[in-house]
Amino acid sequence: MILKNFIEYYEIFVAVFSSAYILFYMLLAVLSYYAIKKHLNAKYFIHDDVLLKSNYIPGVSVIAPAFNEGANVVYNVKSLLSLNYPKYEVVLVNDGSTDDTLEKLIKEFELVKIDFFYQEKIPTKTVRGHYKSTNPVYSKLLVVDKENGKSKADASNAGINSSKHPLFLCTDVDCILKNDTIIKLAKPFIESKKRVIATGAGIRISNSCEVKEGFLVKIRFPKGWYPRFQELEYVRAFLFGRMAWSQLNSLLLVSGGLGMFDKEIAVKAGGYWHKSLGEDMELITRMRKYMYDNKLDFSVKYIPESLCWTEVPGNREILIRQRVRWARGLIQTLNLHKDMFFNPKYGRTGFLIFPYFFAFEFLVPILEAIGFITLIISFFYLNINYESFLYLTIAVYLFYLNLTIISILLDEILYKHYSSVKEILILIMTAIIEPIFYHPINVYASLKGYYHFFRQKEQAWGNMQRQGFNTQNDN
Repeated sequence: MILKNFIEYYEIFVAVFSSAYILFYMLLAVLSYYAIKKHLNAKYFIHDDVLLKSNYIPGVSVIAPAFNEGANVVYNVKSLLSLNYPKYEVVLVNDGSTDDTLEKLIKEFELVKIDFFYQEKIPTKTVRGHYKSTNPVYSKLLVVDKENGKSKADASNAGINSSKHPLFLCTDVDCILKNDTIIKLAKPFIESKKRVIATGAGIRISNSCEVKEGFLVKIRFPKGWYPRFQELEYVRAFLFGRMAWSQLNSLLLVSGGLGMFDKEIAVKAGGYWHKSLGEDMELITRMRKYMYDNKLDFSVKYIPESLCWTEVPGNREILIRQRVRWARGLIQTLNLHKDMFFNPKYGRTGFLIFPYFFAFEFLVPILEAIGFITLIISFFYLNINYESFLYLTIAVYLFYLNLTIISILLDEILYKHYSSVKEILILIMTAIIEPIFYHPINVYASLKGYYHFFRQKEQAWGNMQRQGFNTQNDN
């Protein structure tokens, strides 16, 4: 009797929760459409080439941490040095590499160790030296050599300390950026009436793309199943969800692979937290918190354009490893800043963003696991009506599928990343089977991440085992 009552109450809770989930995402869909339309209309008011010629354009430091990247680091740096922006520098942080990363940089770019006034505004592992090129062609390059900090956050902080410009763009050294990435991300800082503290943009998958000497030669559709599933995720998240949050000025996550920040605010907020497994989300949270604490008006912007290509996990093992880290980073951030929950001092961050991430990001995998166990128990021990459960499942599935298909078609209409109708149809077919074959893996990884967090297992990034541009065409 107790079990039956529990299941009945659980069914009611899930029905209400699912309805709220669908209604909320319908609201996000409307906001996303409005934000994209607003962006497309606004981008024609002031052309990028006009801003590039302005005397008041802000300087930008491109910060790229590197650990054991000897195989491709030279090509990657040349790619970063080719970006179209008049006032920027590339700060490559060699995070205690044990391979020939530093030696290759010194040889290729004619680097020499220099006297450098290094002010440690954010504490990091020991910085061993700074290198500049004797060749004027590479005058924009600064290489920072430091002891390994066991996290991207520590290396990024050393880059921030070494940078000279008021804005910094943090990326991964193996990411491929579009030529106009800096101006696209810097534009909101220039045009906005409010103080913009961070901007982000769309990231796409480089698996199967043709890359030569650090430059993207041809965009190709992912061949492997896991990259295809992640292609769906990226389209939904970067084009659809984050545009809506940007419209609400409630963006909490700017990707670690591509994000531009106001250096002054980032430093005052304490920089990246070196113990975080979700350092990108945690930094935005602390920057927002700092602005609220000091009663300063601000905004975090998102651009619905793909400006960066990066390699994603190509198999289940590496994918799970990545998603476990993401799940731990989520709960770690929510727990660290739990004082923001429903705190009037923190406005929509406390009353909207944090409750959303807790309910619809953190709780959902737990509820799904409980629901699965409940379903099995009910099947064997209780004679209940599965009709309502079936209707609810179909409704959620169809809503998800419609959302995904709209995202795919909207992305294709706006940016035309796919070379044929066949690729679009393959992606739609992938969306149809995603909840059955791919989603359970993410649920498992999330639960594993939560378990590791509560058991206080050693926190580490783990090896993502990137295949690199020389071999990734197989995925």
